[in-house]
Amino acid sequence: MKISPAKENILKKIRLALSEPTAVPFPQSDGNSSVYQPSTQENEVEFAEQLTKVQGKFIYCADLPEMIGQLKQLVAKNGWTQIFCRESLLLPILDLPLKGLITQSGLPDVDASITSCELLIARTGSILLSTGQESGRTVSVYAPVHICIAYTSQLVYDIREGLEFLQGKYKDGFPSMISLATGPSRTADIEKTLVVGVHGPKEVYVFLIDAE
Repeated sequence: MKISPAKENILKKIRLALSEPTAVPFPQSDGNSSVYQPSTQENEVEFAEQLTKVQGKFIYCADLPEMIGQLKQLVAKNGWTQIFCRESLLLPILDLPLKGLITQSGLPDVDASITSCELLIARTGSILLSTGQESGRTVSVYAPVHICIAYTSQLVYDIREGLEFLQGKYKDGFPSMISLATGPSRTADIEKTLVVGVHGPKEVYVFLIDAE
């Protein structure tokens, strides 16, 4: 088969690169240690700071009743009339205080969605989600507002710890999708102008409950 001069030139460069391997950039690293500096403050504080930097909203709650009270205030302030939630652990908690507002259908038309999470990543202010959760792939991105309810026991410092947790939790049944949601959806693809809410929620709230 005849090879064009341009293709042959590319192949020569590849062969040359393979014959002269690049030295390992960090020869002293065992590959198992974090490349990031350890946190100098509690994970709760680190997460709150990082989330707010990317325009997320952080609400700390001392216990479950305080979370319910804060959530009701948020719903009333925004005048929301339809809130999507389908997680069996959250529905009994939310059904009475948000009576008549919770729905499990019509996701594209709701005002907000509520989910739990796998973990919260303090270093980046990210919510770790997976298809192993009842909410699946769509609930956290379809509604214009995503509300995540989490506990302090779900906080880890780095993404690596999060992935290790998922491996231990799911083992051979690893979820088909895991994602890291870091604040509202945003892009600057068009003329480098930052636009919020293009591919997902315009607002993200994290209610962190200080309890197991």
